[in-house]
Amino acid sequence: MKARIHVTLKSGVLDPQGKAIESALGHLGFAGVENVRQGKVIELELTGRSREQAEADLQSMCERLLANTVIENYTIDLT
Repeated sequence: MKARIHVTLKSGVLDPQGKAIESALGHLGFAGVENVRQGKVIELELTGRSREQAEADLQSMCERLLANTVIENYTIDLT
């Protein structure tokens, strides 16, 4: 099974990279771009697990390593 994990900063957390991207896009002539939030995508492949076990393992991976749950949200897409 393939998994894609999207990790983004929570809405109340300052995102300096997002602000830098927003500013750069404005300087490049892309008007009307606001509230840019930057995140990361982690893709991985899991073998030898049921779907239920894969979901549980992925959640544990996110909670323990892949996301800082104090300041970040994550979503998991499993195919």
